[in-house]
Amino acid sequence: MNADESGAVLKRERVRDHILELIESLNPGDAIPSERSLCATLHVSRPTLRAAVGELVAAGLLVREHGRGMFVAPAKITQELVSDHHAAVLPQASGTWSSRLLEFTTIAAGARVGRKLHLSPAADIVYVARLRLVDGAPMAIEHLHIPAALVPALTAEELESGDLYEHLRDRHGVQVGEATQTIEPTVVSQAEAGLLTVPHLSPALLFERLTCDTGKRPVEYVHSLYRGDRYRIVSRLALGPAATHEPTPPTGHIPGLPNRISGRG
Repeated sequence: MNADESGAVLKRERVRDHILELIESLNPGDAIPSERSLCATLHVSRPTLRAAVGELVAAGLLVREHGRGMFVAPAKITQELVSDHHAAVLPQASGTWSSRLLEFTTIAAGARVGRKLHLSPAADIVYVARLRLVDGAPMAIEHLHIPAALVPALTAEELESGDLYEHLRDRHGVQVGEATQTIEPTVVSQAEAGLLTVPHLSPALLFERLTCDTGKRPVEYVHSLYRGDRYRIVSRLALGPAATHEPTPPTGHIPGLPNRISGRG
């Protein structure tokens, strides 16, 4: 990197830090100063300012509205992962979560889902697609796969309201015990963008999770797409021999799963 390139990077970083301080002093929905005002205050060119603003828009911290200006984005939904030395436990995610059912049907498992759930490809599964909302705003698209034999009387109401895992336990005798989950970055398709109300190819987090009951039997496979501009994962790590606190039991919404694991056998 030559001196000119290095100087441009440093300028953009200085602009970014200044705007971040503005964001932290304001509330979601508040306007930040105009491009002209910020350029004059920071003594930088408009392309340098726009490059820094573009990074903050892509990160979900600013919203640019054509003809109106730039505004502080809504606060991100935070999910904390806490280590208990054996697994991650999941305290409640922020916000009020609800669901809108997109699809609810019984289909053949197929080879891939059948392998995950230890079923024949021809075995029936309940397939559910639903939109997850936080405080009424679209946050994630979830695709659930459950062996049909486990939930012969599963209803749409159970999928749209209440805690699905409590329904599984109380109405269907399925007691979930543990799950293995992966998280990776991705982008949204055109159809997903429409459901999540974000631009096509916006960043997202892909969760893939296999849930087992207390007898280690696979009972659910889920893959979910979460908005990258509104959702973040925070890890609190226990480091060193002094960190021996008891883990917090999981409550509230768990990403990649319908609601929460409400008990352990």
